[in-house]
Order: sequence, then structure tokens, then C-alpha cells
Amino acid sequence: MRSKYTLIGLAAAAVLIVVATAYALWPRPQWSAEELNSLRGLWIGSLPTLPPDPSNKVADDPRAVVLGQQLFFDTRLSSNGKVACASCHLPTLGFQDGTALGHGVGTTARRTMPIAGAAYSPWLFWDGRKDSLWAQALGPLESAVEHGGSRTQYAHLIDQQYRGEYEALFGPLPNLSDSARFPASAGPVADSRAHQAWEGMAPADRDAISRIYANLGKAIAAYERTIVPGPARFDRYVEALLNDDQEVAGAALAPDEVAGLRLFVGKAQCINCHNGPLFTNNDFHNTGVPAALELPADTGRAQGLRQVLADEFNCLSRYSDAAPEDCAELRFAKADDHGLERQFKPPSLRNVAERTPYMHAGQFATLREVLEHYNRAPAAPGGHSELKPLNLSEQDLGQVEAFLRSLSGPLATPPELLAPPAQAAGCLGCHTAQPNKLHTPANDQWYLSIFCVQFFRAARKNCTPQK
Repeated sequence: MRSKYTLIGLAAAAVLIVVATAYALWPRPQWSAEELNSLRGLWIGSLPTLPPDPSNKVADDPRAVVLGQQLFFDTRLSSNGKVACASCHLPTLGFQDGTALGHGVGTTARRTMPIAGAAYSPWLFWDGRKDSLWAQALGPLESAVEHGGSRTQYAHLIDQQYRGEYEALFGPLPNLSDSARFPASAGPVADSRAHQAWEGMAPADRDAISRIYANLGKAIAAYERTIVPGPARFDRYVEALLNDDQEVAGAALAPDEVAGLRLFVGKAQCINCHNGPLFTNNDFHNTGVPAALELPADTGRAQGLRQVLADEFNCLSRYSDAAPEDCAELRFAKADDHGLERQFKPPSLRNVAERTPYMHAGQFATLREVLEHYNRAPAAPGGHSELKPLNLSEQDLGQVEAFLRSLSGPLATPPELLAPPAQAAGCLGCHTAQPNKLHTPANDQWYLSIFCVQFFRAARKNCTPQK
């Protein structure tokens, strides 16, 4: 009897082996030439060289990258000495902050957008209210709830701490020592005292300060242009397909991920907005995202286009280095408030699984919630939604989500650019704004804490205030 059961067991095992072998050898569904062409378009290898920015003459100057990196991590670019660009765009979190709304000196009404690959876009922010990376960098600096500072404050900081680096790029700074002409805090900002001080300045002096301010943004933009995504498992899969290497392709993506990719470029229609190597068309769309009830009404691109057309730092402005013919996107932009209502820019899907929550005000906590929203296609709270019900099954939704997780990968940015300057020298890097120059912010202990916590978590015990 025992031998009988043994034979049955052996027979069952043999069947399982045969089935497993047959499955392994069974030909996988092939991609058509048209589908392969679509996949090639999504592959990181198709990402072109970063185009020049004619509005920023130092955009690709290595000296500007160095200065921009210093400014990006400098908390003194804020009203309270505690907020840097890196406070919301944390390198450890893919240059975003992982919160529904950005937090600076106050709380914003929008989700922090990721920076990686942003230099490829003609429009910045969720609503496209800026048309260059340097103009975008200026917006938060004067926002009452982000950095909360003023133009003369920043100009004095440049004069006192970054004069050499600045003048090497942009030429001599004006003499800012006369506090009657150049108050400590003045600018076209919400703060009434700073605004009144700005109005009291001579037009020529305001222009000189605004030019320093614009150049500060251009340096930050030069640094941000170095922040680009690198290859993910999806890219290894596509490269293997293009090389007809089925073994590598099979190892790169699991069957559910491949099925999700097929849905992504097909029935799920994700590729309509999320296309190209950055998985975004950098345009604007109304996808019926629910309004955040606790926030003011947000009309998205309808308001953003009006703002960029009137922006004093746009491509056609006196502070731009571009010729008018270089500003085609801006020149031919047409304001159609009704058609643009509640349209928002689709962000890149690279590393999307690492960037919860989602949408312009963090309305959805998980990727599955996002996919369920697109599957249902509810009516928009304003304007006209482009969505139609997709009728995807639960299995379909799970497979699309699995595919989206295959888009996670490291940045293709040199490691030394992913932290405050001089970090490699140890915690003294928390103090160094430029070689052999000591940072002395008002709250030095806090200044040490923000950078040591964010970038020296494992070694915080070794990071102590300098006397």
C-alpha cells in the first residue's frame, strides 16, 4: 500500500515538473512592431540631451551649478532662517517631501512637485504659472507660506556670503551698503512693511535688486538641471526587448508587470498623458480630480496661464536672456479660461510609487486609489473631465499598479550633488556655504539639525555646533 502511494506521489510530482517546464518554455505573447515603438518611446534611453535654456545664459555653467547647489540647501533664504529649497525637495525622498501639502514657514495649497527631469518641461508648477526653471525657483522665495523672504533680503545675503561666486558669473554687484536705498527687507510681497519699503525705493534700485534676484534663480536652476532620473527595471526590460534578449527581459519584469504595461499602453489609456521617457506629456488635463474641500477653489491652468503671461520673470521679460523668437511657447499660448478650468499638469511617473500621496493637493493616499478614480471617471468638480470609464477589472488594476512600481530607480545625478556642499568633509559641511567660509545663521543648532537629520541620520551623534 505504501509503495502504491509512493508511486502516485512520484507521478504527481512528474506531472508538476512537466507543467512547470511547459509553462517556462511556452512562448510569451509577442509585442508588435508598433507596440515596440511605443515602448522605445517610453524607454529612458530615448531621453534626449537636455536642451539649452536660452533664457538662462548660465544654465549649463559648472560654476553656476556649484553656486546653485549652495543656495538650494541654504536655510537663510527664508524669513525665519529655517527653510531651504531642500526643505520641501528632499534628496532622500526624490526631491519631494511626501506630504499632501508643502510646508515652509506656513502651509501651501498644493502638493510639492518632484524636480527630477523638470528641466525638460516648458511649463512649471501644477498650473504652469512659470515658463522656466529659474523663474519657478523665484516663486517660493517670495511666497508668504513657503520661504517668506524678500528680494532685498536675498540680495544682501548674496552680497555678504556669495559675492565672489556671483560676480564670477554675473559681473559686479552694486553697492548695497546704503540701507536707506536698499532696506534689509523689501520686495513686492504680502508682508506690508516689506511691500511699503519696496514701493519707497527708486525704480533703478528696484531693478538692480530684481536682477540679482533673477540671477539667484538662474543659479538654482543650473543646479536643478543636473537632477535627472536614471534607469529602472522597466528600462532594462525594454532594452532587452530591443536587443531581442528574452532571458534578460524575463528577469526584468514579472508577468503581472508585463500585463500591466500592456494595459498601460492599451486599454487603460495611461499613455495618452503619461508618454515619453519621463512618462509625462508636460501638458495640462482635467481628469476630474476632486477638490480639496478645506482649500480655496483651484482653477489650475486657467489661472496659471494668466499668471505666466503677466509674470515679470517670464521668457519675454527684461530679466530673461532669450530673444523673443526663443519664446514660442509663451508667445503662442492662448488664454481660454473655460477650456482650461481645473486642468493640471501630469507629473512624471518615474519613481511614482515612492511619492505618496497623489494629485495636486494630495487627494489620493495610494496608487490604487488613483487607478480606481481613473477607472470610475467621475464628473469634474469644475470644467470638463477628459476621462471616460475604463471598465478595468480588479486584476487589471493590480497589474497596472505592479507595472507602475517597476518605474522606480535611482537618479542619474552624481552623488556629490545630492547633498549640501562639503558634506563629504563631515558635519562641518553643515556650516560651509563656500570654501573656507563659515555659516553663521541665527539659529545655528537648528541649522545643524535640519541637514544632519536629513543627510547624516546615521551619524547625527557626531554632528555638534561649532563654537
